[in-house]
Amino acid sequence: MRRFEKFIDGPLAVRPGGGSDKVMPLAEAVRRFVRPGMMVHILSTTSRPHASMLELVRQFAGRDPGFTLVTISATGISVALVHAGLLKRVITTFCGDSYPTPGPNPVYLKAYREKTLEIENWSMLTLPLRLKAGAMGVPWHPTRSLVGSSMAEENRDFFQVLDEDASVGMVRALEPDVSFVHAWAADPAGNAIIAPPYGEDIYGALAAKEGAILSVERVVSADFLRRNNHLVRIPSYAVRAVCLAPFGAHPAGMSNRGIPELEAYAEDYTFLNEIRMASRSERDLDRWVKDWVLDLPDHDAYLRKLGPDRIHFLKGKADGDSWRPELEELSAQIDLDAPPTAVETMIAAAGRRIVERSREAAYQTILAGVGASNLAAWLANVKLQEQGVDSELMAELGFYGYSPRPADPFIFNFRNLPTCKLLTGIETTMGIFMGGRNNRCIGALGAGQVDRRGNLNSTKIPGETYLVGSGGANDIASAAREVVVCARQDVARFPEHVPYITSPGRNVSTVVTDLGVMERPWPLEAGSELVLTGVFPDGSSTVDELARRAAARCGWPLRVAADVALVPPATPEETALLRLFDPRRQFLGKADPI
Repeated sequence: MRRFEKFIDGPLAVRPGGGSDKVMPLAEAVRRFVRPGMMVHILSTTSRPHASMLELVRQFAGRDPGFTLVTISATGISVALVHAGLLKRVITTFCGDSYPTPGPNPVYLKAYREKTLEIENWSMLTLPLRLKAGAMGVPWHPTRSLVGSSMAEENRDFFQVLDEDASVGMVRALEPDVSFVHAWAADPAGNAIIAPPYGEDIYGALAAKEGAILSVERVVSADFLRRNNHLVRIPSYAVRAVCLAPFGAHPAGMSNRGIPELEAYAEDYTFLNEIRMASRSERDLDRWVKDWVLDLPDHDAYLRKLGPDRIHFLKGKADGDSWRPELEELSAQIDLDAPPTAVETMIAAAGRRIVERSREAAYQTILAGVGASNLAAWLANVKLQEQGVDSELMAELGFYGYSPRPADPFIFNFRNLPTCKLLTGIETTMGIFMGGRNNRCIGALGAGQVDRRGNLNSTKIPGETYLVGSGGANDIASAAREVVVCARQDVARFPEHVPYITSPGRNVSTVVTDLGVMERPWPLEAGSELVLTGVFPDGSSTVDELARRAAARCGWPLRVAADVALVPPATPEETALLRLFDPRRQFLGKADPI
């Protein structure tokens, strides 16, 4: 070996560095690499580059730069980009408020009505697939999503149907000019660690024509990266700048799955709610942008304004057991013995339906949207586990096989991460586990509107108002084996034909409302209508009276089954579980009994 030493210790030695040094302040990176008119991509895992987004506002507010924003969800701090006049267009899957409950945001509504912002609508899976095609340098990527939706027609220049019967289409490649990423750590050259779950993954960073600007929690050595190379996702060649920005995802959080040296922090729900409240008034939002962006010269000043106590609290909240003291703190307001409400009975009935169909059809996974449908999925999973039935919960961003923790019903709650059996990203979760060849998945969805054939709308009433968009709803409705829907019922929410099809109803088998249960005849056939098969007791009305009430709150002549069932209300156990999952009643609503 001695005669080889000059080679082993010389040209064959592992280089201590990782490449050229790209470390610079975030303000300098934005100044050097971002120009008016660019298509700017915001990469979303379980975290987002919020420090970079605020720096964009500092440098471009009042300059009318005419950016096109590409983002999985335009929510939270994104409203500051619109309010400050930075955007002419947004390419997204969700545009509105997400916490504590999803809903329209006044800033986007105003821009939509005044036509100052163009919103291009995609789904949670198809937007990353467009970026993946861009990263691969191929013009199109196949998908099972979008066929039969209004998005397919609206985006006909960027979407082609390959097989209508098999519901297969192709999405066109998307190549942004620059991509902003918040990573856990990177070496000075830009090789970067992204902790799972991966959300949309790194395709946008690799598709960007002029590369990625990284904000990072830590700048580390190349040796540190080599020790954790299983978590390195972005290579240095795709990176233009590395910018130290600890807590740079705030008010989003950062998971540290796999690297104990990196201290995680959770979402700042209070901060997110403050933005939501400020958005209701132009004057209040002006004040918020001034206080939290324009009056702060840089990210360090932002951290000082947050303060060490708030930062310490959010780090503690990221612990997997932090729900225990939170639940204890909320315990006085949780009444486990009060009678069930109409919403609780609706959710319980939807959960039972998921259990029933999972057993009958041997479904093995459940993928849910947000809100009541998510609580129904959580409840169903608990029951299936108790019955010894193999069933795994999934969430869009890459959660697989998790056990939902009490105290927080948010679908991407960080306290659920330690319970996952597998962490991945949207493409795997939704494209393969839910929509692939061997999927055995039942979906659970909410909706702004439901029509007589089970078509769902959560995007917009064209020409009138914007709702929130698809998120993952279209992907679930398009590719899951079967879909159960939870929705409060009235004539406006249940029109004969939805004005915009976010999610085609071909796989929707059941719609559970606060008045009863509607089903489409099985096996499902294209165009078949929903039929009222069950009603919930109110303590005084007959089944016929309850059926007539449900029909009267429907926007079409609702067909009623010959033998409408009286569906039992939520049991004490079901009610207790729901109240533990959602002690603040963010999705359960007011505690008024039936």
